[in-house]
Amino acid sequence: MRRILRAALAAVVLSALAVAGSAAAGTPRPLFASNDMIHITVKGAFLSLPRKKSATEPSVPGTLTVQGAAPETLPIELSLRGITRRLQDTCTFPPLRVEFTEKPGANSLFKGQKRLKLVTHCQSSPDFQQHILLEYAAYRIYNRMTPFSFNARLATVDYVDDKGRAIASRVGFFLEDANDVAKRNDMERFKVYNKVPVAQIGPRDAARFALFEDLISNLDWAMTAGPAGTDCCHNTKLLAKEGSTANLIPVPYDFDYSGLVDAPYAVPPAGIPLTNVKIRRYRGYCRHNADAEAVATEMVAKRASLLAVLDETPKLEESTRKKAGSYLGEFFDQLATPQGLAKIEQYCLK
Repeated sequence: MRRILRAALAAVVLSALAVAGSAAAGTPRPLFASNDMIHITVKGAFLSLPRKKSATEPSVPGTLTVQGAAPETLPIELSLRGITRRLQDTCTFPPLRVEFTEKPGANSLFKGQKRLKLVTHCQSSPDFQQHILLEYAAYRIYNRMTPFSFNARLATVDYVDDKGRAIASRVGFFLEDANDVAKRNDMERFKVYNKVPVAQIGPRDAARFALFEDLISNLDWAMTAGPAGTDCCHNTKLLAKEGSTANLIPVPYDFDYSGLVDAPYAVPPAGIPLTNVKIRRYRGYCRHNADAEAVATEMVAKRASLLAVLDETPKLEESTRKKAGSYLGEFFDQLATPQGLAKIEQYCLK
């Protein structure tokens, strides 16, 4: 009985600390201050841009128009971004980067924004709309776990070419700038172009990161290293207190290779012997296991709140919602038992 009471008390305390941490985070810029879906029009000759990645990315002029009660049109530059989703064989519609060529006004929805990632629909089929919505939901789930996370803003996007001809109208979402994630948490970006020692990563934040990635079954990341010539780390941004190199906080992004999203092109990374991305494999560090157990208690206590994100995601079909809820529920069921957590930790990295 005492053991049960201690576990229950720990869950309450951890949940309260998580809420307190979220409340302590600064207010995001207007675009990310609400989760209401917006409607915009993006106009420009971006489909003429070369799909091949280059050191100097070309761009084309365009406009971004916000529809609704407070309409506005802003001049922008459009360029392509990404790696896999940029390839024509993977996505017929490329991921975009939006750069504002004039400073948005004080009353603009985009006040304070300079450059933003726009996550697009990849393919025109209805299935890909659901993939996008599930990826958006993954960001929202991590928002509920920690303020050290990227905000996302869902949008219906009307795409128009430079001649005014309609191209498509699809769901997409904007991703918060990494510098803004740092600023609202009273931190700064930590940039380094080589491997970061595991000892410099904050144990609790690393464990939370790894368990979240296991929840959505994503293996396409590294919190201590990145591809040659890029700042560390792969699909991860690092945050630090000003002037400090200790207790770095890893912030994950890009979840299209996760089992939750289950994109048709997603495969496990080379070197990990799994047949598909829906098979979970924990990749947290063994030295963080004690913190992982504490985070696991916190996650189980917040299970209903985290799963509720699926119910709150607009345009997510009921069949998609149920399938995703069941998939995430399997993880929580396993996490709720000491044996299940031990089974997860057996694959931890030395």
